[in-house]
Formats: sequence, C-alpha cells, structure tokens
Amino acid sequence: MAGSIFISAGEASGEHYGALLVEALKKRLAQTGRAAQFLGMGGPRMEAAGVERIVRAEEMAVMGITEVIRSLPRIYRGYRKLRDAIRERRPAVAVLIDFPDIHFKLARELRRLGIPVVFFVSPQLWAWKKRRIRLVQRYVDRMLVIFPFEERFYRRRGVAAEFVGHPLAELPPPSVSREQFARDSGLDAAATWIGLLPGSRMKEIRANLPEMLNAARSLAQRAPEKRFAFLLPVAPTLVASQREHLRALIAAQGSGPPVRLVRDARAALLHSRASVVASGTATVEAALIGNPFVVVYRVSPLTYAIARRVVSVPHVAMVNLVAGKRVVPELIQSGFTARNVVLELERLLPDGLPRQSMKMELAQIRGLLLSRQAVQNQFGAGAVSRVAEITLELLDARSPAQIAETVQS
Repeated sequence: MAGSIFISAGEASGEHYGALLVEALKKRLAQTGRAAQFLGMGGPRMEAAGVERIVRAEEMAVMGITEVIRSLPRIYRGYRKLRDAIRERRPAVAVLIDFPDIHFKLARELRRLGIPVVFFVSPQLWAWKKRRIRLVQRYVDRMLVIFPFEERFYRRRGVAAEFVGHPLAELPPPSVSREQFARDSGLDAAATWIGLLPGSRMKEIRANLPEMLNAARSLAQRAPEKRFAFLLPVAPTLVASQREHLRALIAAQGSGPPVRLVRDARAALLHSRASVVASGTATVEAALIGNPFVVVYRVSPLTYAIARRVVSVPHVAMVNLVAGKRVVPELIQSGFTARNVVLELERLLPDGLPRQSMKMELAQIRGLLLSRQAVQNQFGAGAVSRVAEITLELLDARSPAQIAETVQS
C-alpha cells in the first residue's frame, strides 16, 4: 500500500483531468504491486474513478469578484472540510489542479505538515495577481503547466516548472458519427448545427447564455431559408436543479430555432459548423477540434472594472495567447451583443477565406500544445501520464520513516 493521495479539483475541466490522473496513478501503482487510497475535492467523474469526495466540486465552482464574495461562507466551509481531512488522514502526496483561491491555502497547510505538493494546471498568475507567485515559490514542490509560455514564466522566477503538454491536445477526435449523434440528441442531421458553450458554472451560464440565445434567434431570422439547430453541452458538474434552471433559461426565450441540450461537448464541436464559446477551457477544446468559433464573455460590472485595471495580457482567449496573435474574435462585456455575434458567425459559416484561414490557424495551435515528448511519440508521454510519473517520484522520494513521521505528527 502506497498510502493515500490527496487530489483536488474544483471545476469541470480540472475534475476531468483529475479523473484521468487517478486512473493513470492506479495503473502505475499496480505495475509495482501497490495501491493507494484517493481523497479530496472533485466532481462525479473523479468519484467514479475512485476518489473519496470530501467536498463536491459542484458546491465550490464560483467565478468573479462579487460572486466569490457572496459565496464566501460556503467556500470557507468547504476549505475547512478539506483542511481537516488533510490533518486527520495525512496523505503521502497531494495534487492540486488549478482553482488557486482554495488550493494555495491548502498548499500552505500541506507544506506545514511536510506533504509534497504538485500543482497541475497553473492559475493565470501571468495575467494578474503576479504577487501570488510567492505562494508558489513557498508551498509548491512542482508546478506542471499545460501552456508552453507558462514554463518560461515560472522558471524565470525560480519555480520548478515543467510544460507537460495539454491533455486535450492528445485526445483523438470523437468517434461518434454525425448521424448517430443526431439520433442520440434528437437533432436533424441535415440542419446547420451551431454550438453554444456558455461556460460550466451557473453564474457564467446566466451571464452568457441569454445573449447567445438572442443571437441564435437573430441568425435564424436573417436566414429564414436555412435550418439551424443550436447545441448546448451540459457540464457534468451541474446538479439536477441547475440543469432545470438551464432549461428554464432556454424556455424563457420563447419560440425560435431549436436548442438541444447534449452531453458530449467535443462531439458537439466536431459536428457543428461553427460555435459561440465563453472564454475558458472550452475555447481550447474548440481550437483542438478545429471548429471555427467566436469567443464571448461577460461578468459583473465591478469584476470587469477591476479586471481592466489589473489584467496585463494582450488577449482574453487562451487560444489567442498561445498563438501570440488574434486568431479568433473576442466579444467581451459590452462588445458581447447578439448583433456582433451574428456578424462574426456570418463570416465563419460559409466556405471562404475567413473560415479557411481560421481553420488553418487552429490546426497549428494543436502542435503548440503538445509536449516535446508527445510530439516525438514516446511511450507514455502524455500530459496526465507525466503528472502521474512526477507525483509518484515525489512519493517514492520520501522514506517510510518520513511518511510515518507525517502520519504521526
């Protein structure tokens, strides 16, 4: 038995990586006749992979300054549960996936107890809150990043950082055919499908989806000769009541082109002609699938006003940051209107130079997001596999006496 491994993720994309990581760790441990217990924070996929959920990720995923303030009591209760579990169970090693507001506090507690800390998926300290680099320097043993420019950022500041590649860049395209996906989702396979990805948190959905639906209606009205259908993937971290609220938002828009809730975001992106995507992990998914898209985002006025003063990057969309130029259009805050979305979609839907140019640029981004080892097709060179390898290196570097001392202290 290798002891217990603490693994924590607070939102949909992170908990997906967490589930994959648990499977990779189990496989590597089994090769040496060992096993481990897993505990921490995660969503249903991590639970299905074998993680004992001390805190449900669905209860903690909040974004935006004013939104976080309103949710502070719930967030702090979750933090205390995780902290108490760490103190009581004394895991042998910890992997923290993104979600810095909680995880930096946990990293401090883990360091105090002498438990090695792996941080997988960097918070965007390079964009704002650069002063928090001190927390990484003090409390994180290894920072494993999924965008190439992040490795340079951290190494210049004395952090043991490694670009492991982006897990999504290594995935093969979804195997489901358009016809099968249409049957499974109640869609007309002959219609023009457009993806709507408003975000994985309810706050994002409330802020972004209504204007997306306005754009869907406007687009259909401007081209009555075409049959449109709009695909809305549902994040697995949404609980039943949140899914019902999502349906209510769609119903409140009244009549219009059909909007179908679907489970598989990557399949929806693969088979859609174009998409409207809220800034976040979904923009990377869309880029890697090669689906032309428009980036949108809206937060509270206070959050936006503060962000404008402190964010110091030339682009909002991660795809544009990776490319170092404006590959996809960004419609942010007041620029995010139904009219602007429709104008951008009308450029991307027909065959022509704008569509072809974007698809070529997106194809190049995938190469940038693969690790050097993955490009060389080395066995087991994927991002999650590398994170598992480093996690076990830290675990194995500790002597049995050190682990016993941690447990007893």
